Amino acid sequence: MKSAIRIASLSIVSSVICVSNVRGDDDAQDLAKKLSNPIASLISVPFQFNYDSGYGPSDGHKAYVNIQPVIPFSLNEDWNLISRTILPVASQTDITGPTGDQFGLGDITQSLFFSPKEPGAGGIVWGVGPAFLIPTATDPMLGTGKWGAGPTGVALKQFDGWTVGMLANHIWSFAGESDRADVSSTFMQPFVSYTTHDAWTFTLNTESSFNWEADEWSVPINFTVSKIVKIDKAPVSLTAGVRYWAQSPEGGPEGWGVRAGLTLLFPK
Repeated sequence: MKSAIRIASLSIVSSVICVSNVRGDDDAQDLAKKLSNPIASLISVPFQFNYDSGYGPSDGHKAYVNIQPVIPFSLNEDWNLISRTILPVASQTDITGPTGDQFGLGDITQSLFFSPKEPGAGGIVWGVGPAFLIPTATDPMLGTGKWGAGPTGVALKQFDGWTVGMLANHIWSFAGESDRADVSSTFMQPFVSYTTHDAWTFTLNTESSFNWEADEWSVPINFTVSKIVKIDKAPVSLTAGVRYWAQSPEGGPEGWGVRAGLTLLFPK
């Protein structure tokens, strides 16, 4: 499986390199900037591939694709509702010792952001709303077995090609399988990105989470490069990058990981 993962990652990296001679225009740059904004008024469907290793005493590994549709809804002249869904499809081996292989769906995280259509004071773009944890995992080792809910919010500013901001949420479990651990988790994603005139975007972020039940941090640091291209006149974004686990829970992933992706774009 590792060989297949490397081939898939190299293929996406090669695709990004091969289209580097395709010049972007103002529309492509505008799309790239919108992609850097988690609550932009843009329908997009990212397929984000991740690979991590170093789990537990058996050096387990995990590959998963996050399917992350973003759908904006206009509520009135002043407000949008932005739906952001994360559905993981995972394949993992020996995650907690010699536990064998698992493959299937993970738990869905569903977020809803109420966001003003126009930036606020100082050009700040923001949104707040609820987040939900839905126990859709097809294997007990791929999910929590719990229903959860809590608040989520995002704030950012875009200027001169730069996007700087943070997305955060906290989810508590309120129902689900009684023999599974409760969920109380804080997620924080500070991010900074720069988009060039020809629609290249360079992004640095962390996707840190703190498990209040286990008193443990997970802190992966991600660096990615994205490019807007056109396939049969349809705009898409190709992404390739790496991540480093600065901190992980006991038995969690270690060292370097890989991230790659394809985002389908549906501009108005």
